[in-house]
Amino acid sequence: MIDSEFLHELERFSLIVRKKVTSKYAGERKSAYSGSGTIFRDHRQYAIGDNYKAIDWRVFARTDDLYIKVYEEERNMEVHVLLDSSKSMEYKGKFEFSGKIGLGMAFLALKNNEKVHFATFSEDIDMFKGKKGSQQVMSMLSHFNQVNPKGKTNLGESLRLYRPFFRSKSFVVIVSDFLMPIEHIARALQQLKKHKVKLIQVLDIEEKDMPLEGDYNLIDSESNANLKTYISRRGQMDYVERLQKHVDQIKELAQSMNMEFHQVSTEMPLFDSFFEIVGNVK
Repeated sequence: MIDSEFLHELERFSLIVRKKVTSKYAGERKSAYSGSGTIFRDHRQYAIGDNYKAIDWRVFARTDDLYIKVYEEERNMEVHVLLDSSKSMEYKGKFEFSGKIGLGMAFLALKNNEKVHFATFSEDIDMFKGKKGSQQVMSMLSHFNQVNPKGKTNLGESLRLYRPFFRSKSFVVIVSDFLMPIEHIARALQQLKKHKVKLIQVLDIEEKDMPLEGDYNLIDSESNANLKTYISRRGQMDYVERLQKHVDQIKELAQSMNMEFHQVSTEMPLFDSFFEIVGNVK
């Protein structure tokens, strides 16, 4: 369960990120990000969650304030945060960590006055209707705290059910462990080709490094399948190699579809994870 103090932490985080962006780029004069197939309309003040590459440094040089160029396409873009709530996400606190990531992304979008939709998914979709307003994230937090991870992940079917909520080109954030066959991920993401997509993989350190050796009775959290096995050092290494291959395949898939992919781990400080996700601002 996530308490409301987390929202106050997000407020402080938004101020820190803006300070870091300003500190890093105050002395530089970079070309403004031009976008793709969009029509320039005006400027608006930079807000947390914006791509720092979109900052118009010519305006900054004149005003000492951060502004980005606004395009017609951007004005109509809604934000959809989709959070994996399958049973595997319950492992070692992954679901709570993922919830904070998802709610954080929603918070950053709302700070930018965007309309945000929030949903959890496993074999189907559980929709929380989007709107604007300062109480939106609190409502999302309450909704999240009532969700119990269950079932298997079916990303493709969940996106099919969710499709009617995409009324125009949107910014879609998917938070999941993505521990599913790469072909399932590829088929699911085909449904999002016209949108701007950010994939965030959340793993526990034990899932990444497999620090287990000896006799174990392994239970699949989603299917309850039981496997008694001996895990050798060679088995550990094979597992890590296979996982890394899977992650590399997701990265390649995301790149081929012009989508972003980020991997974070539950042992990482939460706001270090946010810095990694929102633009690698260091």
